[in-house]
Amino acid sequence: MSAPVAVLIGMPGAGKTRVGGEVAQLLGVRFTDSDEVIEHRSGMKITDYFERYGEPKFRAFECDVIEDLLHSTDGILSLGGGAPMTGQVREALAAYEENGGKVVYLQADPHEAMERARRGGNRPMLAGDADAKWRALYEVRDPVFRAIANVQVRTHGSSPQYAAKKVVDMVMEHDVHVTGASITPYDVRIGVGTSNHLTEVLGDKPVKVALIHTAPVQRHSDRARALLRQGGYEVSDILIPDAEAGKTIEVANGIWQRLGDEGFTRSDAVVGLGGGAATDLAGFVAATWMRGIRYVNCPTSLLAMVDASTGGKTGINTPQGKNLVGSFYTPAGVLADMRALETLPNDIFVEGLGEVAKSGFIRDPQILTILEEHARELRAFDGGTFLGSPLEGVVAELIERTVTVKAYHVSNDLREAGLREFLNYGHTLGHAIEQIEHFKWRHGNAVAVGCVFAAELSHILGYIDEDLVEYHRDLLGSLGLPTSWGGGDWQRVLALMHRDKKARGNTLRFVILDGIGHPIHLDNPPIEAVHEAFERIRPAQ
Repeated sequence: MSAPVAVLIGMPGAGKTRVGGEVAQLLGVRFTDSDEVIEHRSGMKITDYFERYGEPKFRAFECDVIEDLLHSTDGILSLGGGAPMTGQVREALAAYEENGGKVVYLQADPHEAMERARRGGNRPMLAGDADAKWRALYEVRDPVFRAIANVQVRTHGSSPQYAAKKVVDMVMEHDVHVTGASITPYDVRIGVGTSNHLTEVLGDKPVKVALIHTAPVQRHSDRARALLRQGGYEVSDILIPDAEAGKTIEVANGIWQRLGDEGFTRSDAVVGLGGGAATDLAGFVAATWMRGIRYVNCPTSLLAMVDASTGGKTGINTPQGKNLVGSFYTPAGVLADMRALETLPNDIFVEGLGEVAKSGFIRDPQILTILEEHARELRAFDGGTFLGSPLEGVVAELIERTVTVKAYHVSNDLREAGLREFLNYGHTLGHAIEQIEHFKWRHGNAVAVGCVFAAELSHILGYIDEDLVEYHRDLLGSLGLPTSWGGGDWQRVLALMHRDKKARGNTLRFVILDGIGHPIHLDNPPIEAVHEAFERIRPAQ
């Protein structure tokens, strides 16, 4: 059985046929218009069918045709404007979506759509005063179309070719759904152009939006600001220091003052755009302003896409440690636009692979296989040649798999009571390294060393063999990640590990491995074993 790559819906004159044809051409697949199939099978024009048999019989026939096409046609399928208004068609589209299908709502400018509809003819629902009837239909149909579509594309002022490119980008997205008993469900959308979903995810409630970003991502913040203004929001542009320097109470307090001065209410929103530090801070501000307002994360680094932006951990650093002040507060959505990786320096991309590998070690071994097979290309990452290269698909799969690992742990344990702690594999030492190095070491690099340390501890205590420890070193090293660290003395490292957020009272707590994909908790291991593991990650003299 075949299924369409995507199904296009929209108002009369939205350009479904023209745009759909362009989409099919870009993807190298065929295009099918359900109205043309209906006319072919009935042997008459749709207007003639309406006149002879009436609308109820037409809708029943249309429904039969669409249900057949959803199970027999590949490529791009375009539906007639009124088709989704039939309950049976909506049920068929919902089933198609459950199996991974994309239902795309083309949202055209009303004036443009009405003009095209008048020119197009063969539209029995618009007979008479076409404009008035179009507006009346829109009032009824728009809420239905928004509810059934899982992709919405604004085509206002766009050429068919540009609109088609937007559709292709959205259709080729990888979506990870995050849900759980204490979580308002949200999606992590991964792909080229996912930032186009920004206004859709924010919704129509907010009036004001605080766009929190750093200077190095100015190009991407300019794009986000334009999208927000096009969506009718009042945008407050808030620039914060880059990296961990932006995750302080002083920076947060400055933003709170801005929000108060500019009259932000509980119904307004925050957008965090940048690396992991920026999205951590933005989420913390959103969680604390008026006890919680809507926020969306737009991560621009690989590390932020696979880690910080997803999971609902928000926070700031203090002089005593990293992320010791924060809250669990989930975003309305995460838009991991891979176009942002175009501007990412090689070293910042590579450090993100530390978190990717960690997810492979604790749950998804296929991640490790992909990293092994593509280590050379990943290590040589060049943002300027990335998009459109074979590496793009590899990175998209790695992001999707890593986010899926995180979603599994978050969905079952939002507030880190047990299972979610497994995501901290490599972090107990990693956070200590960051603190001692005054955050000059990037998080992913510190986690990579922390994973080797945790593997060494696992081996010393008899949980894994030496080969698995060496596999850690070989894989991480092949990706260009560090596997040893020579800074800091043992007593200071031990003191910082005691302050780790996993610690309970005086209990020293680690995540170690009992095999690939099998993390376990370890409380108060012999201090001699911890010290020996620490010595083993020191550089050879």
